[in-house]
Amino acid sequence: MQQLDFGIIDAHIHQWDPYSTPHAAATAVKLLGKHPKLLDKMMRMLKPSDLIETLGLTQHVTSPYLPADYKADIGRYAVEQVVHVEASWHDHKGKGVIGETEFISKLPFAQEGLKLGAIVGTADPRDSSFKKILKLHQKASPKFRGIRKMAAAHEDRQIHAWADEPHLYVNKKFMKGFEALAALDLSFDAWVYSTQLPDLIKLAKAFPETSIILDHFGTPAGLFGPVGAHTGITQTARENILFRWQDDTAELSRCPNVYTKMSGLFMPILGHGFHKERRLASKDEVFDLAYPMIHHVLNCFGKYRVIFASNFPMDSVSTSLVNIIDAFSDAVAAYDPDALSHVFRHNAKQFYRM
Repeated sequence: MQQLDFGIIDAHIHQWDPYSTPHAAATAVKLLGKHPKLLDKMMRMLKPSDLIETLGLTQHVTSPYLPADYKADIGRYAVEQVVHVEASWHDHKGKGVIGETEFISKLPFAQEGLKLGAIVGTADPRDSSFKKILKLHQKASPKFRGIRKMAAAHEDRQIHAWADEPHLYVNKKFMKGFEALAALDLSFDAWVYSTQLPDLIKLAKAFPETSIILDHFGTPAGLFGPVGAHTGITQTARENILFRWQDDTAELSRCPNVYTKMSGLFMPILGHGFHKERRLASKDEVFDLAYPMIHHVLNCFGKYRVIFASNFPMDSVSTSLVNIIDAFSDAVAAYDPDALSHVFRHNAKQFYRM
């Protein structure tokens, strides 16, 4: 555990309220929100099994997660600024996504001693109104810095797809629309499974002047245990996932416009089984699992292009935010103590122009 003598910037949190926003589970929550066990059963009946496996549990996504909830999760740590990243706002057709930026900009972060440093909204570059939607985001909040359009889709069909096609980032219509994002000097948050990293490499090379950040180290599904129908089932399979992820992240790091977020490493889709045991991983368990990944990425990207982010509440099914900060800061310090202030503060400030 490091003594961080500066305010942390958490570059990836999600905020939502299923009682008052277009949330995928809004109807179920309004009906059964006071009965969590029944709500959980309904969610498991209504939602596809691959989505439930990805989430691990359901309570963290059916409960409101707002500034006070995040403040409680950070414990003794001083988090100065946060970045909200789009969280599957359910009114996602056309201009509907502007509502999320408007909602986030009005949340009471200041009441909790926090500052909203930036908003990453969403929009689809394939949309004919894409440029107009970007400008509406900018009008909705001066904190708007860019978008995330998730492309995560796996060759294992029992792993949940967060995109409607497997190679979204190299879709010709997507890349043509992406020109508007580049022209407005906005950033792009990319989320793929590790098997799709070659697509992101092509996108990054096509737009070398656009700041792109890879969320969650590229999410190598099945790295720590079986997921889906056949991913990560054997030790050999998991080693192959690791080797391929290492090679592709190393190649991606050669694109100087690409950063990556040290985040999302405890989502159940990586093969963690902590939620099945109904327990949280200890700080030591978090360190042991995450350190090899963090060390590799710091070797590739260096200390100026890796950014700490919690991905809360999504990783809360596996461990606490305090354990994550404790373990990740130890991992970074083990690599280079001078990297701490860059990874946990300065890099996010620079990337998101805070």
